Amino acid sequence: MKTEKEKIDELIKETLDREEAKFYDQLEEQDLFGKMGGVYKSKLGWLAILMNIVHLIVFALFVYCVVQFFNTTDTNSLIKWCSGGFLCMIVMGMLKLFVWMQMDKNDMLRELKRLELQIAALSHRLDK
Repeated sequence: MKTEKEKIDELIKETLDREEAKFYDQLEEQDLFGKMGGVYKSKLGWLAILMNIVHLIVFALFVYCVVQFFNTTDTNSLIKWCSGGFLCMIVMGMLKLFVWMQMDKNDMLRELKRLELQIAALSHRLDK
């Protein structure tokens, strides 16, 4: 039994010519690893790489804060190392959020390209 999405995709492919159908197939839904790779291939790929480097540095700092937290007995030092650890976790969360938002943006752009392709195919058909 075919889903509604598969039926719609088949109808769209029937109306497109060969080149348009090939381009439409490239716009298919990607898996998680494909989406992650798309973040690094986009215009802001250099920024994503830089953020990953910063993420690794912040993670190392977080591990250092945790080790120092367990090695100290002074209450003020415990509070400082705990605060540093929480700050590192917040920064790592924000960096991850940026990457997930970029993946979502790429998904939206892919859907817009699909719509543009469908509109172009319909206008081409109406011109004939």
